[in-house]
Amino acid sequence: MLFRRRKPAGFKEKMRELLWPRKGFLRPIRYLTMRILRLSASPHAVAAGVAAGVFVSWTPFIGVHFVMAFVITYFLSGNMVAAALGCAAFGNPLTYPFIWGITWEIGHLLLSREDHLAGQAVDLAALFHKLNFTELWRPVLEPMLVGAIPPGIMTSVALYALTFYTVKGFQARRRARLMERARLRLAGPTGDMPSV
Repeated sequence: MLFRRRKPAGFKEKMRELLWPRKGFLRPIRYLTMRILRLSASPHAVAAGVAAGVFVSWTPFIGVHFVMAFVITYFLSGNMVAAALGCAAFGNPLTYPFIWGITWEIGHLLLSREDHLAGQAVDLAALFHKLNFTELWRPVLEPMLVGAIPPGIMTSVALYALTFYTVKGFQARRRARLMERARLRLAGPTGDMPSV
């Protein structure tokens, strides 16, 4: 295999790498950022895809996030790859507990009701196993869905603007570099432009 280690990593080194990566914790974020910036679509398409992915990540419907993001992106004329990257970057196992806590609290605040699960022993695993949607909707899904709308709109609008202007600037700098390289290639080793 290409680029394989000569000496395989031992258990100790694997554990250290798991707890404290050699390349840092921000490397995946930098990778996703560069992947989004390098997409060959218009700034609007990339920004709309990222915004759709971020908005959908706030909803409690985890199994269908990508499908929902693709549908919204299609109607916004966005980029599907950007939607998938936005969905994966914003909604992941590290952020879901915070997202669920925020949507739960905002949903109960907007619906102006007390926490129905307080003081009760509700077996959520059994409710999910039986997939009894009517019993699951009122105490869990309704407040989380209602609570997902305000932060979803705010973060997707903010990230749309940020992504749009960042991609626009990145593409302009890339075009300028390519034009400069083409001009230097045409100028030749002497630096003079060929006469026509």
